[in-house]
Amino acid sequence: MIGQLFNYRDKFIMTSGNDTQEMNLRSWLALLILAISTFTIVNTELAPIGLLTLMANGLHTSESAIGMTVSLYAWVGALSALFASLFLGNIAKKKLLMLLILVLFVSNIMSATINSYSLLLLSRVLGAIAHGAFWAMIGATVISMVPPKYIGAATSIVFGGVSAASVFGVPISNFIGLHFGWRGAFWLMAILCIVTFIGIAIIVPQITSKSAIGFNALKGVFKSVTLWKIYAATLLTVTAQFAAFTYIEPWLHTQHALSQNLIPIALLVYGLAGLAGNVLTAMFIDRHLKSVVFISVLFICTVLVLLGFNKSFISVIWIFIGMIVWGVAVSGIFVGFQTWVLRVAEDKAFPASALYVSFFNMAIGIGASFGAWMVAEYSISLLYILAGIAIGLSVLLIVIIPSNAPEKQTILGIPYE
Repeated sequence: MIGQLFNYRDKFIMTSGNDTQEMNLRSWLALLILAISTFTIVNTELAPIGLLTLMANGLHTSESAIGMTVSLYAWVGALSALFASLFLGNIAKKKLLMLLILVLFVSNIMSATINSYSLLLLSRVLGAIAHGAFWAMIGATVISMVPPKYIGAATSIVFGGVSAASVFGVPISNFIGLHFGWRGAFWLMAILCIVTFIGIAIIVPQITSKSAIGFNALKGVFKSVTLWKIYAATLLTVTAQFAAFTYIEPWLHTQHALSQNLIPIALLVYGLAGLAGNVLTAMFIDRHLKSVVFISVLFICTVLVLLGFNKSFISVIWIFIGMIVWGVAVSGIFVGFQTWVLRVAEDKAFPASALYVSFFNMAIGIGASFGAWMVAEYSISLLYILAGIAIGLSVLLIVIIPSNAPEKQTILGIPYE
């Protein structure tokens, strides 16, 4: 993907503060560094998932208690994003990025060295604070670095780190935990924090543009009917997505045609499809944002409903086709809604993105909880059917959301065509 971007570098320009220049190798490397930072942050969040048993044994607690640290991370991150939008919007973006990476570094060092569950909770809270603030400001940072009409492509690159963490992060953490101890996984994250910090310091340009902050800025976001439609669609789709995705492994175990050895491969295929989805999204989203989101929603809706209705009698080939379509389409939703918010928010990109992050994290928690209740009371098949229907209903919102800001097509004061 980066190689493809290099081929087009002469066709792009880069906006950093008020200075405009051609997009060069350093510019693309800056986006790559931000992608590595998203990989590091997301992998820090998800690492305990691949280390549940090892951490539980090492800290003399239960696996469910370790699992709760992931939920705690998500909820604290949601609150952190809101506070960041109120108080951090006018801090220089590069300095803020470096500060947040340092906080994440301290969190990972603590997680790698603690000997009690209470200290683990403290380290996770510290990391979640950096996590929420990072996601609140990363959108505003990206749109300050690239021309408005290429926001979608840049967002896809940066969010490629999320897809990579989803595919490789948990397995890597599990491998390190099994062979070098669970603390080694957090040491790796700490090393990646150092690499990212150095990369940001050397490669990422100074970004001097400022976003509106404070309660008045939030009020402005709350008054935007268009943003509320995007938030509502996000809440509905992400809740349904994570309600189903949380139980993707148990669902695969219900398939009689799928051997146990093929389940990890099916999960890997889903993750790799997500990476491919990021590439496809980057190619089309800037010119066809609404269509990308619309088609992605319809694909996921169709896949989940079909998987749910067919229960445990699907052939291996159709299971893998379902994983591929689902994985590719998810990227269109995640990157699509984030890009949509940035287009519409204009000079309120920071608080608007922060609210998006908060809704996104809340949706993850709600979706996982709803999925647990459905599986306990009914079945995974019914959960998939309802999740598919819920995602399908978001189409009703998507079709009435304008692709750009309705009043004037600008972002941070830059005209958007």
